[in-house]
Amino acid sequence: MLNRRSHLFPAASVVALLLSACSSGDAPFSDSITEGALSADLHFLAGDAMAGRLVGTSEIAIASAWIRSRFESLGLRPAGDREDYYQDFDLAWFSLAPGNELTFTGASRARRPGNGWTPSNVSATGRASGDVVFAGFGIVEPRLDYDDYRGADLQGKIVLVLEREPGATDPASPFDGLVTAEASREWRKALAAQERGAAAILFTRDIQNREDSQDWTETHRSAWPETPRRIERFTLGTWVNQIEIPAARISSELAATLVAGSGQSLQALASAAESAAQGLGVVELGGARVAMNLAVTRHVTPGRNILAMIEGSDPALRDEVVIIGAHHDHEGRDGEVVFAGADDDGSGTVGVLAVAEAYARAAEQGKRPRRSVVFAIWDAEERGLLGAWYHTESPTVPLENIVANLNLDMIGRHQEVPADQGNRFRGLEEQSAESNSNATNILGYSRTPELAAAVESANRFGLTLRMRYDNNESNLLRRSDHWPFLQNGVPAVWFHTGLHPDYHRSGDTPDRIEYEKMTRIVRLVHQTSWNLANADERPRIEPMGSRPRS
Repeated sequence: MLNRRSHLFPAASVVALLLSACSSGDAPFSDSITEGALSADLHFLAGDAMAGRLVGTSEIAIASAWIRSRFESLGLRPAGDREDYYQDFDLAWFSLAPGNELTFTGASRARRPGNGWTPSNVSATGRASGDVVFAGFGIVEPRLDYDDYRGADLQGKIVLVLEREPGATDPASPFDGLVTAEASREWRKALAAQERGAAAILFTRDIQNREDSQDWTETHRSAWPETPRRIERFTLGTWVNQIEIPAARISSELAATLVAGSGQSLQALASAAESAAQGLGVVELGGARVAMNLAVTRHVTPGRNILAMIEGSDPALRDEVVIIGAHHDHEGRDGEVVFAGADDDGSGTVGVLAVAEAYARAAEQGKRPRRSVVFAIWDAEERGLLGAWYHTESPTVPLENIVANLNLDMIGRHQEVPADQGNRFRGLEEQSAESNSNATNILGYSRTPELAAAVESANRFGLTLRMRYDNNESNLLRRSDHWPFLQNGVPAVWFHTGLHPDYHRSGDTPDRIEYEKMTRIVRLVHQTSWNLANADERPRIEPMGSRPRS
């Protein structure tokens, strides 16, 4: 689905940006980006010895050290914390301790997990009891002037809220259209309730849009398996450590019991929340009470980003930066099966290294861009973009000084969507690799049309650029490391050749990469970054709720 051209280039300022970008000329040492160099790096990074580069393993530590040594050997300045190449952070994962129980109005005994409820993994350990109130989706989103609490004091209350967000299936929803909005995350809802004095929060299914689970025993087992997962479900320690109240998910049957005293059904309240343009407000539930004791243990695994930079030459602009990023983590190994992650995202990682080398060679010849350029390799992307999220919340350069983020993720294969798509390809139409043999998808175009225009202006490499998927049920727009930058007001685009049958499978190996096309994509990123680093104007980002929908 190609975007409409009128959506991309509506403003005269775009023309000014393009003219200033074009005046910067060819990016120097672009010819140092070669198929041979990319192949050699990728065969090392995605080789069996790296064992799939799973977060928290010795193999990803080796990969991180290798990337750091490459940056250092190029003479690039450290851009991490404390004048180092590394930026360290905590990943959190969870297990249940004994004693979890929940009691509600009229019940003769406490319910154990699996009996119509299960603890949320954002929950703190603790006890809470109090009257229950209903607060729609429990969302507070100032960018849309949306507040389900409308200033209510929740001191001592237990808040019942719906999962997800209003308009989840509506392409015209101001909450990012079909893309799952950040405001709908459980930890954000829990924090919003906590900040308003709530003693605890309960999440229930948005039954106006989808049916509830019929087997809460299995729902609980899926959330809290008896045997450890091969890969734990992680989140950022800095996020979950803010949550100090208990949090649980409950069945729609149990939720319906709690709301009965309000004189309205759960279905009616959910429908009212769905249609409330600026938030539902808090609804009293006629004396419904809940008591809960939750015991969730939080564990820590280390994460690590690697960052380097080339300093700009213009004293007035060198504090502004263009960030070129990719992620180096993948899915690890399962016994003897290695998930090499050559395309996802070994391809983007070695692409960033190649662009970094081109800039380093140019600097040796006295050719520096006006602005500084940061080369970033993010950790824990596969676990929820967590390295990039951490960086946007603890930036080494002020966010307002970041001109643009160029994200490289899966740039080595042709997009191929099989007929029997399965959930991995949800929302994508069937298409062959041949139909995409010269194509690269650019995501983020509707959020940053001026940046998308700069990419098109830099395309001297014969690539077919496809502006699609920004508002698609595949959720692709929020599935890579540009997303945290967009959410923090930084113009960002994702260079992405697309999904294919080897995506997150053992067949994603270096021998299956299309190196000729990949080389042109990396050179396009290099040229785009050079243009942006030298342009007089900065690209803008569209405000949330006012973005054109494709």
